[in-house]
Amino acid sequence: MVKFENKDPLMLARQLPNKTVALILAGGRGSRLKDLTATRAKPAVHFGGKFRIIDFALSNCLNSGIRRIGVITQYQSHTLVQHIQRGWSFLNEEMNEFVDLLPAQQRLSTEQWYKGTADAVYQNLDIIRRYDAEYIVILAGDHIYKMDYSRMLIDHVEKESDCTVACIPVPISEASEFGVMEVADDYQVTAFYEKPANPPAMPGRPDMALASMGIYIFNADYLFKLLEEDRHTPGSTHDFGKDLIPKITAQKAAWAHPFDLSCVTSNADLPPYWRDVGTLDAYWRANLDLASVTPELDMYDRAWPIRTHMEPLPPAKFVQDRSGSHGMTMNSLVSGGCIVSGSVVVHSVLFPRVRVNSFCTIDSTLLLPDVNVGRSCRLRRCIIDRACQIPEGMVIGENADEDSARFYRSEGGVVLVTRAMLAKLAAK
Repeated sequence: MVKFENKDPLMLARQLPNKTVALILAGGRGSRLKDLTATRAKPAVHFGGKFRIIDFALSNCLNSGIRRIGVITQYQSHTLVQHIQRGWSFLNEEMNEFVDLLPAQQRLSTEQWYKGTADAVYQNLDIIRRYDAEYIVILAGDHIYKMDYSRMLIDHVEKESDCTVACIPVPISEASEFGVMEVADDYQVTAFYEKPANPPAMPGRPDMALASMGIYIFNADYLFKLLEEDRHTPGSTHDFGKDLIPKITAQKAAWAHPFDLSCVTSNADLPPYWRDVGTLDAYWRANLDLASVTPELDMYDRAWPIRTHMEPLPPAKFVQDRSGSHGMTMNSLVSGGCIVSGSVVVHSVLFPRVRVNSFCTIDSTLLLPDVNVGRSCRLRRCIIDRACQIPEGMVIGENADEDSARFYRSEGGVVLVTRAMLAKLAAK
């Protein structure tokens, strides 16, 4: 590991990202999103009107000064690969900047796909070593947040840590979905539990637990050594949360980094924003929050832009139909290429190229790209998947039993509609 004699934070913030490679784990399905991930990996799921979920991790890297990025893919990767090729190919290879796609591939040494998150990195060690980085940042590609990784790198170097884990307080009722840690006063990790049934509470905060964000910084040589050891450990599931982080904790080599030290926000009065949009209800809520008057996540912060593939689309259009009814929207996000004709859209998110025909009411609903809503429809608390054609006069979100029989209805009452569901319904 390189020793930095000058530990001035501003100097380190410029130096450290240049010695770092970020690896984004983007191979997961996200099965809790049900049929929304039947044909795409979770990081490729649409979000916020024009983005994909992975755009947040990628944008955080660039905004933090990290311009060497590997994206590790596996499940249903075509859509994700296509998005990255179209929207993230602008980095300059001559300046050693890149977004490298690292798909799962069979090798001579193994006939298996990635068996866990750590194995996904291990199987690409030959490529990662050639990057010649001093530090490796491991990121999940399926969370929504804004974070300056250079601040976490500074914390990692100042503590002379081998491994640093980003953490955030979460309600103890939700903590069983995460890795949970206990820390000393200096934030050395003293215990780590992966998705515990009875998560320990934070000292003095009995209603909260300290959760891992799935963001790790390693000294490169230390990580390579760990992965080689884990590869030959009997019974290992080859996963960072289940195997490597508990092992590092037992060696007293892991340190925690509180998210509030590196989160990016334009409003200091708001709590740090980080969302695991892993369920339909969480995904629906996070999208609709962006359409509120004062969203928790500021997407208009010009100092920390979220980049994505920009299609050449015309502006959204609101027109009156032949009867004179005006197309209108309130508290909603409407993307380019959309047309709302003689209908009312309230507290909803319309993704690119959506068409809402006359006499419709759209309320608290996500219409993903290329959705066409027929005349006289009423949609409430729905997620309509890409390219669905909603038949004229269809009502969704007003009768729970009917919705459950035709589509998928979540515990929170959000109705997911896909093309396959509509085709099955039409065939009856």
